[in-house]
Amino acid sequence: MKNFMDENFLLQTKTAQGLFHEHAAKMPIIDYHCHLDPKMVADDYKFKSITEIWLGGDHYKWRAMRSNGIPERYCTGKDTSDWEKFEKWAETVPYTLRNPLYHWTHLELKTAFGIDKVLNPKTAHEIYDECNEKLAKPEYTARNLMRRYHVETVCTTDDPIDSLEYHIKTRQSGFEIKMLPAWRPDKAMAVEVPANFRNYIEKLSKASGVNISRFDDLIAALQKRHDFFNEQGCKLADHGIEEFYAEDYTEAEIKAIFNKVYGGKELTHEEVLKFKSAMLIVFAEMDHASGWAQQYHYGAIRDNNTKMFKQLGPDTGFDSIGEFSTAKAMSKFFNHLNSEDKLTKTIIYNLNPAANEVIATMIGNFQDGSMPGKIQFGSGWWFLDQQNGMKEQLNALSLLGLLSRFVGMLTDSRSFLSYPRHEYFRRTLCNLLGNDVENGEIPISEIDRVNQMVEDISYNNAKKFFNF
Repeated sequence: MKNFMDENFLLQTKTAQGLFHEHAAKMPIIDYHCHLDPKMVADDYKFKSITEIWLGGDHYKWRAMRSNGIPERYCTGKDTSDWEKFEKWAETVPYTLRNPLYHWTHLELKTAFGIDKVLNPKTAHEIYDECNEKLAKPEYTARNLMRRYHVETVCTTDDPIDSLEYHIKTRQSGFEIKMLPAWRPDKAMAVEVPANFRNYIEKLSKASGVNISRFDDLIAALQKRHDFFNEQGCKLADHGIEEFYAEDYTEAEIKAIFNKVYGGKELTHEEVLKFKSAMLIVFAEMDHASGWAQQYHYGAIRDNNTKMFKQLGPDTGFDSIGEFSTAKAMSKFFNHLNSEDKLTKTIIYNLNPAANEVIATMIGNFQDGSMPGKIQFGSGWWFLDQQNGMKEQLNALSLLGLLSRFVGMLTDSRSFLSYPRHEYFRRTLCNLLGNDVENGEIPISEIDRVNQMVEDISYNNAKKFFNF
């Protein structure tokens, strides 16, 4: 019987252990998609408690606590103390066995705080006190946590109207870790609620200095902000979409649709789809012109619980995997860009594992030989960034593409304690490859190639792909 979370955690063979300890573990972290607060990095934020850094915005933990019968006040409430919230999380942890939260919780305790104890109600207070004692030290500020995990580059997620003042401040401070913005223009195509869209357009107008009253003005304003992001070192765009949009439309139709929604009138479903289709093309063309990589996160049904959405807002733990038949639209979208020679480097993340093979085969349609892995099948995302989800994504990519050219893992997190997800991924990858070697499925004579493959997927491929 193995000890829980020892140095060979998840590594079932000697070959896997060698791959991880001698290769994967030594590579720096490039976290090319996250939701960290740039202000915290700029200010080198000092956390008040383990509750703030762990439970402050972690809807993964909130979902588990609610499922365990914990009242909402201990998840997101303002009338409960940090200790009370932590105590309720400690009560929940023993019930998360086989959920990735159990592994992540203890991996974070071990790697950030050097704590090997198992978190449960009996150990809660001593772990709470020890974490808070360490968080009070200078070594545990936001920037020093990034240093602790050997982070080299992070890309935040930023709206076109963002001033990027904290990215600029961080860069000017001389902080050695790169914090780059990533362009996330979802609100510029969110036309379902006319009043919200109009409100956003007015903010975009102010940020860009472009008076927006027509569709052409909207594009001019977005281009101006795109250029600004580019000047600030942005190399990636990201789109959170329910599904891919590839409706046929004319320029006249899109201009008329803009005038209608800008004027406060609700659009038909067909008009919404046409507008989103047009905007995805516009964004993709901008990204291609700037040489950026574009990312597509698709497949979530968000804000399912309208009662809690009204109470707490978005990103609070009420989203789920969706079922969408999107393969034809995805193909049509990428084919259009490719036919116009405007298809830039691309990463596709799906949320439904049923689409793994769809994505793994789709990316092969548009590789053009201009660079290795130009079109990528993104790592297991959101509900899939756990051991099984990672394995299924790695296996689908291995069987139907080139795993060796994969750009690897990211945190997709708001927490400065989420970097062990890279370690979790690397251990899973090394175990997969190590088992293949020891099962005779990869020749031992190719171990140097496997060693290089691990280092590439852990770090080198992303560094080259994004030109960091």
